Amino acid sequence: MAQKLEVWQRGPLPDIDPLLQPVAHALIQAREEIEEYMHEFPVALLWERPAGMASTGFHLQHLSGVLDRVFTYARAEGLSEFQFAQLAEEGKDSAAGYTIADLVNRFNRQVDLAMDQLRTTDISTLPDFRGVGRVKLPSTVIGLLFHAAEHTMRHVGQLMVTAAVVKN
Repeated sequence: MAQKLEVWQRGPLPDIDPLLQPVAHALIQAREEIEEYMHEFPVALLWERPAGMASTGFHLQHLSGVLDRVFTYARAEGLSEFQFAQLAEEGKDSAAGYTIADLVNRFNRQVDLAMDQLRTTDISTLPDFRGVGRVKLPSTVIGLLFHAAEHTMRHVGQLMVTAAVVKN
C-alpha cells in the first residue's frame, strides 16, 4: 500500500497564489490530520490534561480561535466581541458542552474561511504593516499568514501527542 502524500507533495492548490501555497498546504494538512486523530476519539478524554498540559479539547478550541484571530488581523480588522468571547472560553474544560464533532467542524469551517481569504489576498499587500492586538504589535500580512500556518501546525502536533497519551 502506497503511503499517502502530504498536501504539499500533491502539487499546487487551485486558485491560490504561489506565494501563499505553503500557508494553504499547511492548513489543509492540519485539517486532514485533525480528522484522522479525532476519528472515534473518546469524548470522555477530550478534557484530560496529562501532566497538567493542555487538553485535546483546548487544542481544538485554540486551533479555530487563533486561525480566526490572526486572519482577522491580516485583513487589518480588530477582533469582535464574539472573538473575544471565544478567546475567553478557550481551555475552559467541558463547561462549554462541545462535542468532538462540534470542535472539529468549527476548525474545518475556519480553514474554509482562511482558504477563501487566501484566494482573495492581493499579493501586493503581503509586505503591508498589520498591527496585532490592542497595542498594535508590528507584523505584516505575510507574517500573520505564515504565523497562522506554523502556529496551527504546532498545535496539531501537540494535539496529536496529547490525544495519543490520554488514549494509552
